[in-house]
Amino acid sequence: MEALFATTTGILAASGLYLSLRGRTFPVVVGLTLLSYAVNLFLFSTGGLTTDGAAVINDSGGVYADPLPQALVLTAIVIGFAMTAFSVILAMRVRGDVGSDHVNGNRIDEPREDKS
Repeated sequence: MEALFATTTGILAASGLYLSLRGRTFPVVVGLTLLSYAVNLFLFSTGGLTTDGAAVINDSGGVYADPLPQALVLTAIVIGFAMTAFSVILAMRVRGDVGSDHVNGNRIDEPREDKS
């Protein structure tokens, strides 16, 4: 189970990094979202993967789930959603103002302007 979890986290992080380095705004937004998902999985895995663990510690002790990583992931989900919404709105605004969705503001079909 741990190997599958680590592999999934690694694939999400690698895909997010690859998409974040693209030249258009939509893949960059999707890449940042995938990176936030990978960080959420990493934070969740820091508490240890327990099966059939109690959510609250009882008197007898035993196996229980650590609540701190769960609280961190819940907060990170909310912050990630807000960041994604802001990035999409910012990308739409730049597309409307500049007329291109490239990160550097250039279009493929127009030649580069020489500013000498």
